[in-house]
Amino acid sequence: MIDGVVVKKLKLLRDNRGFLMEMLRSDDQIFKKFGQVYLSVCAPGYVKGWHYHKVQTDFFVVVYGKGKVALYDMREGSITKGEVQEFIMGTDDPFLMTIPPGVLHGIECVGKVPCYLINVPTEPYHYKTPDEFRVDPFNNEVPYKWTATKGN
Repeated sequence: MIDGVVVKKLKLLRDNRGFLMEMLRSDDQIFKKFGQVYLSVCAPGYVKGWHYHKVQTDFFVVVYGKGKVALYDMREGSITKGEVQEFIMGTDDPFLMTIPPGVLHGIECVGKVPCYLINVPTEPYHYKTPDEFRVDPFNNEVPYKWTATKGN
């Protein structure tokens, strides 16, 4: 596991009306602070990534569809520098993923329907000076190949 990446298995509380899924609580050990909550939708055959943050920690949950989240540890001094990891996230096996600053990440929709990703980052998005740094998903030195051919 890439240093600082944490996976929290999520429970679905079901009844005849549907289900409730708690994703992140302020009393979770992994909770740091609240920045904002947003929904990102990725269409089939597309990649959203690569990107990383210098300050922000992300907390990802795919709440609809299926997404492949890939991570690459590019942090100088990290004990897992150079490691790549891949996770399939979706409603069949719900979990929350913590992605620390400096870990390059992206998501690819791997189903026939769009995947819906909820993120609860520790920082609000700063429109004038965003803490978001992009790397081309296909033309780079990352030792990982996406299946999709369209991105960013």
